[in-house]
Amino acid sequence: MTPRRVQTAGYLVWHLSTKWRVAVDRALKDLGLTHVDYLVLASLSEFTRSGAQPNQRELADFAGLEVMYVSKLVRGLERSGLLRRADHPDDPRAFQLELTARGAELVVHAAAVMRELHDQLLSPIGGRTGTRHSGLLRTLETLLDEAEAFTRAKGTQAPEASRRPAHRSRKRP
Repeated sequence: MTPRRVQTAGYLVWHLSTKWRVAVDRALKDLGLTHVDYLVLASLSEFTRSGAQPNQRELADFAGLEVMYVSKLVRGLERSGLLRRADHPDDPRAFQLELTARGAELVVHAAAVMRELHDQLLSPIGGRTGTRHSGLLRTLETLLDEAEAFTRAKGTQAPEASRRPAHRSRKRP
């Protein structure tokens, strides 16, 4: 007999996120992108829509990624000819980022693929425009805000219940 899996919110969010990332990677594969490549390029596209040229830290903050990870991704995307790094006029340690024409065109194609995929994945709850989708977004944003607040307040410290009790020295008789 197979044991019953415990269905906690954390398990379901983790499992969904894993499956979702695999689906996105498969959908973007023919374009030569991974999910995180698309996230960086689409975030750069959105960030620069008003003419701004962010540095890697600003892009990392905007995309919700670690700066060092974005730095690694940017180097690969630059080698692929999808974006350019230029010296930052105000900070000699920083680079400004911009999409190349090829990168901008790829983002447009990838965004269409992502819209189609999201329509398919979200169809059980009425698609991207339904009220259930809006409710799901609000719920996920609330949970994400709470997780971020917990991380800021506690750092990497484990929740109270998971900590070992302090070791008490025993006095010998």
